[in-house]
Amino acid sequence: MTEFLNLMESWSGYAPVGGDQINESAVAQLVDLMANKSRMPFHRHQYLLREVITTSDFPNLFGVAIDRQVLAMYRAAEADWRSYFKMGTLPNFNTHRRHKVQGNDNYLPEVVEKGEYLTSPMSDAYYSIALKKYGRQFDISFEALINDSMGAFSDIPTRFANAVINSHSRSATMTFSSATGPNANLFGAPIADVDGQNVTNQGVLGLTIGNLETTLELMAAQTDVNGTPIRVRGAHLVVPPALEFTARQILSSANKMWVESAGGAATPYPTTNVVAQYGLQLHVDPWLPSVDTGGDVNTTWYVFGDPSMGAAMEFSFLAGYEDPEICMKASDKVAVGGGAPLSPFSGDFATDNIFYRVRAIYATAQLDPRFAYAQVG
Repeated sequence: MTEFLNLMESWSGYAPVGGDQINESAVAQLVDLMANKSRMPFHRHQYLLREVITTSDFPNLFGVAIDRQVLAMYRAAEADWRSYFKMGTLPNFNTHRRHKVQGNDNYLPEVVEKGEYLTSPMSDAYYSIALKKYGRQFDISFEALINDSMGAFSDIPTRFANAVINSHSRSATMTFSSATGPNANLFGAPIADVDGQNVTNQGVLGLTIGNLETTLELMAAQTDVNGTPIRVRGAHLVVPPALEFTARQILSSANKMWVESAGGAATPYPTTNVVAQYGLQLHVDPWLPSVDTGGDVNTTWYVFGDPSMGAAMEFSFLAGYEDPEICMKASDKVAVGGGAPLSPFSGDFATDNIFYRVRAIYATAQLDPRFAYAQVG
C-alpha cells in the first residue's frame, strides 16, 4: 500500500507531450475540432469530442495540439523588455560568471626618447547568474472534459501561455525594480560596482523634457574604473502605465516652451525639442505597479542603454529549453483483467483528474550599473 501511495503522489509517469510520431493531418483535424472551426451545433460538437476521446491515439494528439498552440501564442506575445536586456543561454544550473576585465583601453601615455614602454595594470571582476526552475501543475476533471460547455477544455492553451509570459515579464521587472522602488542591486546614489568604482545612477527628478535631457547627459558622462569616458547612450525609456501619456508627449513633441521674464512680463518662446530626435524607444511596463508597492511607483522612470553597447541586465534560458515544456501524467489506474494501458485521459485512480504540468527555466541578473539610470520623481 505504501508503494502504491508513493506512486500516486510522485512525478513518476510524467512524460513530455508529443514524443511519438504524430500524423500531421490528424493534429490539424483535432485543432480544428477543438476550436469548432466548422461552427457545428453544440450537441454535434460535444458528440464528436466524446467520440474522439475514446480513441487510443487521442491523448498524444491532444498533447501535440496543446503544445503547438502554446508555443505559437507565446512567441506571438513576445514582450518588448527583451530590447533592453542582454539575452543569452546557460548550459546548466551552476552559478555562472560574467567577467568584466578592465585595463589597457584607456589613453596612451607619452613615451619620451629612449624611454621605456610601461605596462598598464589590468583587473578582473565578475557578475553572477544562476538558473531557476518555475512551473505549475494544472488538473482537469473528467467531468469538465466531457461537459465542456463553458470552454474549460479550449481555454487551456491560453492559460499555459499566459502563465509563462507573465512569469517572464514579472521576473524581468523585478530585476530593476523592487517593493521599495528601483532595485538596490542595480541603482544607487552611489552604488558600488563589482570593479570597485562607486557609480551614481539614481536621482529624484520627475519626467519632463528637461529632466530627461539631464538624465541622458548624466548617463553619457559615466566613466570606467580608470576614469575613461565610455559614452553611454540612453536608448530605452521604461515607464509605468501612469506615465505613458507624459512619455509619449515628450518623445513626440516637436517643440518645447521656455519663458523669458527678464526686464518685463513673462513671455513664452518655443524651441526645438531635441529629445524627440534622439531616438529613444518607449516601453510601458504594466508590471511596475505590481512589483513596486511604494508610494512613488507612478512617478518613477528608468533609462537603459542598448545591450549591444553595454548591458545593465541579463535574461538567460537553459540552453535547449528556451520554450516552455508541457508534460502530461500517465494514468495510475490498471484495468481489471489486463489489456493495454489505460489512456492518460482516464485520469488518476483517486479522483479521475487529468494532470498537466508547465515548466520554464530561466535566470536574471544585474550587470553594469553605468548602463542604467533611475529617477524617483
